[in-house]
Amino acid sequence: MKRSISLNCQKIVIKVGTRLLTYDTGKLNLGIIEKLVREMADLKNQGKDVVLVSSGAVGSGIGRLGLKRKPVSVQEKQAVAAIGQGLLMQCYEKLFSEYGHIVAQVLLTREDLNNRKRYINSRNTLLHILKFGAISIVNENDTISTEEIEFGDNDKLSALVATLIDADLLIILTDIDGLYTANPRLDPTASCIPLVEEITTDIKKVAGKTEEMLAKGGMTTKIEAAEIAMASGISMVIANGREENIIRKILSGEETGTLFCTKQGHLRSRKRWIAFAQKIKGSIYIDQGAEQALKEDGKSLLPIGITKVEGLFASGETVSICDSGGEEIARGLVNYSAEELRQILGCKSIDIINILGYTGSKEVIHRDNMVLC
Repeated sequence: MKRSISLNCQKIVIKVGTRLLTYDTGKLNLGIIEKLVREMADLKNQGKDVVLVSSGAVGSGIGRLGLKRKPVSVQEKQAVAAIGQGLLMQCYEKLFSEYGHIVAQVLLTREDLNNRKRYINSRNTLLHILKFGAISIVNENDTISTEEIEFGDNDKLSALVATLIDADLLIILTDIDGLYTANPRLDPTASCIPLVEEITTDIKKVAGKTEEMLAKGGMTTKIEAAEIAMASGISMVIANGREENIIRKILSGEETGTLFCTKQGHLRSRKRWIAFAQKIKGSIYIDQGAEQALKEDGKSLLPIGITKVEGLFASGETVSICDSGGEEIARGLVNYSAEELRQILGCKSIDIINILGYTGSKEVIHRDNMVLC
């Protein structure tokens, strides 16, 4: 397949990583920031919609405080992020205003996307900011995020934001040229992969992790972001943000970085919310008959096909559905709690009322609330 990007991309999400925005000291790299702001301002001048997902709050906070190490405790991270976030926004506000553009700060936590009502509210806010002609600058709300509600990295956040606004293209800018066949910092023979049509096991293997002080993610998290984008019908590019006019080159169709192609038959909005925005609270294991009913016949999950339940979850939360070998084959919103499921697993739907003492749904997970992996 020949690599190509539609020149008519209207909604564009651009994610900029900490390694681009800051020096090793944590101080902001004003030269890089100004160059990228100029390119994004030029996109706005063309009439395109731009959303910027920006890392760098913790990194710039480290630099502002002159710390020699990355914060370890949750309280330290939150305090450093609060200091750095203001510094980062001050910089963006100043630079974008010089080009005549308005910016809006949007801070999100996983809970904002996990809850369906807050998910819709977040979507509406971002779309209205675009309607007003402003540029949203999105970051994880590190000042209040804890392990339970954090995204973990801004790569995944950028992909979720792209799905949230039905973007046409997601661009992840980092400090290397794209996805390589091996770690280019360790292997001089490594080459950049220009096009990825499917995320395979081999692709995941070549994605290395980072242990740098200032950055959270690595190539692995970018591949996870690509999985979300591709399944949602959004093309994604990983490219080197230090390259001159990198955004213009990508949008003009130049072969730079790594392009991840969209999948045919991508997920609808609600299915995307179930598949990617929700936190998995437990697992349900099913037999071969139930697996066939789900995968081949498009049926709902009934209690008779369930063999085991793991975790603690309530009705309405998201669970992983695994085959007899333990491989995840689907995920969905469950109609029963873990405690209730342990009582009715393996039984017929007609017997639920006799076991639980009340009439519940005959489906454990309805097909409309389920996404196959």
